[in-house]
Amino acid sequence: MNFTVKTLGICAVLAGALAAGMPATAATTLRIGTVLAPNDPMGQGLEKFKLDVEKATNGEVVIEVFHNSQLGDTTEMIDQARAGAAIGTVTDVARLSSFVPSLAIMSAPFLFDNYEQADKFALSDEYIAWGDELREKSGLVMIASNWYQGARHALTQHPVSSPADLAGVRMRTIGAPVWIETIRAMGAEPTPIAWGEVYTALQLGTIDGAEAQPTAIWNAKLYEVIKNVTKTGHIQLVTALVVGADAWDDISPENQKIVRDLAVEDGRYASQLTIELGEKALADVAASGVEVSDVDLAPFKEAVKPVYKLLELEAEAEIVNKVLGR
Repeated sequence: MNFTVKTLGICAVLAGALAAGMPATAATTLRIGTVLAPNDPMGQGLEKFKLDVEKATNGEVVIEVFHNSQLGDTTEMIDQARAGAAIGTVTDVARLSSFVPSLAIMSAPFLFDNYEQADKFALSDEYIAWGDELREKSGLVMIASNWYQGARHALTQHPVSSPADLAGVRMRTIGAPVWIETIRAMGAEPTPIAWGEVYTALQLGTIDGAEAQPTAIWNAKLYEVIKNVTKTGHIQLVTALVVGADAWDDISPENQKIVRDLAVEDGRYASQLTIELGEKALADVAASGVEVSDVDLAPFKEAVKPVYKLLELEAEAEIVNKVLGR
């Protein structure tokens, strides 16, 4: 009997010692994917986010980053996150408007003049309320929505000076209503396909053009398969870092705050890289032999005005203007 009691006592001490040597909270791993290249500002921002989060949470939250569509196209990654996988991605917010229609306003044409305006609105009470609604309706959590990828420009095989020049042009765009209707209003035929397929589609003539931000044009080598970049800047591509609610709930409230704060901070870091590298990217594209040209935006702005009424975004536009004080 004494032997049994002593044995149990020793086992209890050993168990306690082992438990003391283990972390109080098991690590939660989030796999964050992007369709963009590692040297893209979004890729660099995610790598910084990974290091910052792991350091600030003492390893309790681990971020794994996957570039170049390794986890699938953006829509596929969103579907995986909604299905319960510990996966997240950087996505244009308009893709989420099927759950919360008001979110489409973040990709509305000629709405934001610069990144600072978009950053301010992404942190407003009105926008955050839409984010809360998104979780309820889709099972997705927007950690931050201020990851700026740049102004979208028209990529074509012939010069463009007005919407009329885009007539009949099959132009790749993102498969969300606000993008589709914007491209259609600008005169082209919107053709949604996965980003990873754009180069080949342009090369084979499956599509006639595309629209993209400067860093993506350069990093995806689209300058090899197009002849003209017209600086329409029709949409400021402001994206969100989203994860599945199930994976998010595995993180403690204290660490959730840390992750959110760092997502905003590193979103600004990546966005500044976008701004700095965007000008260089366009210069490099021009140096490759592609014609990069400015254009009178007035006809394009006039052409896309009906998009707001068509998609019932007039009230949201008023909210944006109120938040921005204009």
